[in-house]
Amino acid sequence: MNNNSINSDYSHTDTNKIVVSNEEWKKRLLPEVYRVAREKGTEMPWSSEYEHSKEIGTYYCAVCGNALFESDTKFESGCGWPSFYKPISKTSIIYAPDSSHGMQRTEVMCGRCGSHLGHVFDDGPPPTGLRYCINGVVLDFKKAKAAEADFDLKQQEKQGDKK
Repeated sequence: MNNNSINSDYSHTDTNKIVVSNEEWKKRLLPEVYRVAREKGTEMPWSSEYEHSKEIGTYYCAVCGNALFESDTKFESGCGWPSFYKPISKTSIIYAPDSSHGMQRTEVMCGRCGSHLGHVFDDGPPPTGLRYCINGVVLDFKKAKAAEADFDLKQQEKQGDKK
């Protein structure tokens, strides 16, 4: 679910924090992405195209483009949402206590834009023992080969600029 055509802050390379009002996000995001990301909603279980995906690549925040998870950390948890055992970096995710719905959980949010992604639980596989249960609607995915081709093209363009 790519929002970058209507969101000027969307980037796979910019790591600067984004501070935008929810009013502005509402203008930039598709309604379901806004509901989950900014209103801390949850998509229906088993509705994500990414839940059973085995493609190799990187998962990004659909709101801002921040890199969140590598596909080799994804696993089948059976919970109904895409699950990962480790974020791409310590700063790609931020955490907050969540006591909504009468439960004690840990919310995970994008480290760049603060959008709600899902929750992390301590029932995942080794090596971390964690299960990041993530709403697929707030994820974008880029296949590894496509990312490599983009990188090669940018390198060629840079070489052309230097001539």
